Amino acid sequence: MDRDDPWSVTDRDLHDTLRSLREDSETAAVASIVNVEGSAYRRPGAKLLAPAGDDTLGAITAGCLEGPVADLAQDARDTGTVVTETFDLMDDDQWGLGLGCNGIIDVLVEPLDDSFDPLLSALGDREPATVLTVVDSHDPDVPVGARTVVTSAGARTTEDRVAIPADAVADLEDVSANASEDGTSTVLTVERTAGDLRVFVDGVTPAPELVLFGAQNDVHAVARVGADAGFRVTVASPRGARAAADQFPDAHRVVATHPADLADVVESPERTYAVLMSHNLVDDRIALETLLAETEVPYVGLMGPRERFRELREDANTDGRTFTQSDLDRVSTPVGLDLGAGGPRGIAFSIVSEVLAVSNCSDGGRLSEQSGPIHTRSDPTA
Repeated sequence: MDRDDPWSVTDRDLHDTLRSLREDSETAAVASIVNVEGSAYRRPGAKLLAPAGDDTLGAITAGCLEGPVADLAQDARDTGTVVTETFDLMDDDQWGLGLGCNGIIDVLVEPLDDSFDPLLSALGDREPATVLTVVDSHDPDVPVGARTVVTSAGARTTEDRVAIPADAVADLEDVSANASEDGTSTVLTVERTAGDLRVFVDGVTPAPELVLFGAQNDVHAVARVGADAGFRVTVASPRGARAAADQFPDAHRVVATHPADLADVVESPERTYAVLMSHNLVDDRIALETLLAETEVPYVGLMGPRERFRELREDANTDGRTFTQSDLDRVSTPVGLDLGAGGPRGIAFSIVSEVLAVSNCSDGGRLSEQSGPIHTRSDPTA
């Protein structure tokens, strides 16, 4: 993580820091965007971490709420208070003109306590989870901050927080599953006889994996840009001599592998995106065949011009291997978005930009040519 720029840390960095703070029993507060009406810099699920006596990590706005959120974070650290605060950034009398966030933002501010542990445990196992938190309550027995975390092992509760009633958790079962799968966040109202609950449904997924097959110099730039974009980067080197961790300092993992064994490198296929850049046609072909036949990775980028891919397919056909349309739908070649850049860093941006777009179910087009909101909006009703 780049400590010189704590404002722009990735979700992966933030989760790692949360884990370290919990392991060291450090005091901190966490601010999360719960709901947005209109426009805002960040969407629901965005987080800011405020450790005691240290710089904040992450961002929930472009900076206009730093003071008020810092005060709420101080209260959360000192007293253990959980609050949901609404900030109307369209109120010119309070905020002045020119903020650029033409919306109303609900922010949850809470202490970092043991209610985060089930989430961090799931992420450590490379599994998603959904954190359910009450942000408004009409039930006197269920306070704001009541929490249940839903993981693959079921509903988890902890000592530091009141559990959300089981009937409300059951009502949110389908929404929780979808949020966990997609990493989406929303706020929903659950109607109950004992009193309605407004619940923040926060789907959190582990960092996506970027597997780079190759060991040439151009791997360095892609690994660096990929890590900066929030991917957990693995360099899979077909050359054992280039498989030392110090050869690729920006990668989280460096392994030596034969292209026929590349599937063994993939830990979470549904969240793994691979780029083949060995510059060896035979190695890339074997690696491509292995990933398509033995894994469910949704994307395989292949370096090189279209003519190279035609040659690769012809060689595969000669050996009796035919790529189905389903296979081809997972392959992108030439890899990358058209940024018009030809240098190593520009090519790396092109490649990682496409992978990032695919991982976010986006086509990577220009925002100025799109209609409607930039981000997907959820309907806060249940």
